[in-house]
Amino acid sequence: MTALEVLLSGLIDYAGLYPPASLDMRTAVHNYLSYRRSKYATALGRYLVDIHRLAELRAVAGDSASHLRLSVLSAAPTDGKILTALLQDDSSIDTLEIKTESKINPSSEIAVIERCIAAGLTTYVEVSFASNASETIAAIAAVGARVKLRMGGIVADAFPSSQTIAVMLKALADRRMPFKATAGLHHPIRSHHSFTNAPDSPAGLMHGFLNLACAAASLYFGGEIKQAICILDEQDPAAWTMAPDAITWRNLRWSAEQLRLLRENFLTSFGSCSFTDPIHDLETLGWL
Repeated sequence: MTALEVLLSGLIDYAGLYPPASLDMRTAVHNYLSYRRSKYATALGRYLVDIHRLAELRAVAGDSASHLRLSVLSAAPTDGKILTALLQDDSSIDTLEIKTESKINPSSEIAVIERCIAAGLTTYVEVSFASNASETIAAIAAVGARVKLRMGGIVADAFPSSQTIAVMLKALADRRMPFKATAGLHHPIRSHHSFTNAPDSPAGLMHGFLNLACAAASLYFGGEIKQAICILDEQDPAAWTMAPDAITWRNLRWSAEQLRLLRENFLTSFGSCSFTDPIHDLETLGWL
């Protein structure tokens, strides 16, 4: 595979049920299954679904349910009893994503998370950028879970600054803590877009998933926060070069092997309500 293909492999978790797409279950399932048969199927990751909609998903998907790689979203400790029963009875769930109620320190809810880990399920815990990063990451690491970072939303205030992101990525890189990202990463390069599809939607700068991946690579392989901020802020596609064996941003270069290590051990995926938008943008840039 080319370096870009290595980076993209299983990178995009499909969140069509969630804003701003907010599709109905039948349409979202149909989309996911069609993407699995598409030219760029290797870039497709998991299908994201709320724990309370699993029965609806099974009813809609029918026999095709076995073709869905599921990542189930849950709230802790609210869904604790549901999770315990679910993990005993359903072996088809691939990943669990937990949103804690505490924005400052979710360690008080770690008991619920730990039970999920005990079931052998790869689990991500959403971490607020407002939290005490060191304590929160340590608590999550202690039970073998991973971190989930929210990179945007449908209003400008939902998008963390590049500096805030870089500081968090550095803390994760120092611990070699795997993470995934979600929200606001519909486009490869940081750029100005509407936040929703509504005609009167607010608009603003949205982080790029390629910016995020390269900033993560920079920090994972020993770079500094200042450099990561510059990468996250980059809006010029010409700053990147896609070679068969490497991806280059200005004077920095990451080989296909480094990108493989990055994906296996650090940036595992990102959730997007659209699979086609990221792919279309990469095609438009001439990189696919």
